[in-house]
Amino acid sequence: MTTDHEQHNRAFWDADADDYQAAHGAELAADPLAWGAWRIPESELHVLGDVAGLDVLELGCGAAQWSLALVDLGARTVGLDQSQAQLGHAARGLPLVCASGEAVPLRAASFDVVFCDHGAMSFCDPQHSVAEAARLLRPGGLLAFCISGFVKWLTDDDDGSTRKLRREWFQRHEITWPEGVTEFQLPYGDWIRLFHRHGFEVADLVHLRAPKHGETTYTEFVDYRWSRRWPAEEIWTARKSR
Repeated sequence: MTTDHEQHNRAFWDADADDYQAAHGAELAADPLAWGAWRIPESELHVLGDVAGLDVLELGCGAAQWSLALVDLGARTVGLDQSQAQLGHAARGLPLVCASGEAVPLRAASFDVVFCDHGAMSFCDPQHSVAEAARLLRPGGLLAFCISGFVKWLTDDDDGSTRKLRREWFQRHEITWPEGVTEFQLPYGDWIRLFHRHGFEVADLVHLRAPKHGETTYTEFVDYRWSRRWPAEEIWTARKSR
């Protein structure tokens, strides 16, 4: 059964896909193997490691720029997005699936890596998306995802990041932004307990900092000076226990 937030997010991304790709698609295609709004290279962060010969699923792939670049590195990649309009922008160089990250229509234990860069792990309820990742991964498989930083989450208001706390640590961490998506986050301890409940061991948590003189097309998401002082984004990695 499709939830209200899934319906809302699908409608948003279907309506916004053309504008999103016009604003960001060229940069994403020019530098696909990079993380977050500031496009910090995978070659610096080493989040995914060597993917040659691995089965990889990208949750919330958009136009699949990441996934296509991983194919060039020897991965067998599948791109999943719940927006048919976003998938319409993807080049047809890999299998594409239109579905929610909370109910993936693929076989259990089919992948060595499940990852996303501000994809389904941001816009799906993590209680369901983490469970799905655990189901889809083989023993020893890697879950990796980049999301809005929890500090940013606590300090955001409708006009962007501030220097004051705007939200409570212990409230339900689900927000529908004005004229935008429904987004999810969790406090750090809640993420760790959720991973453990589904058979994951945390491997790393990377807080991303805007590089010196960095530029981004995501100016509505993050301020340069703010994200030089505090982490606007973070990357979790966890391994499924054998």
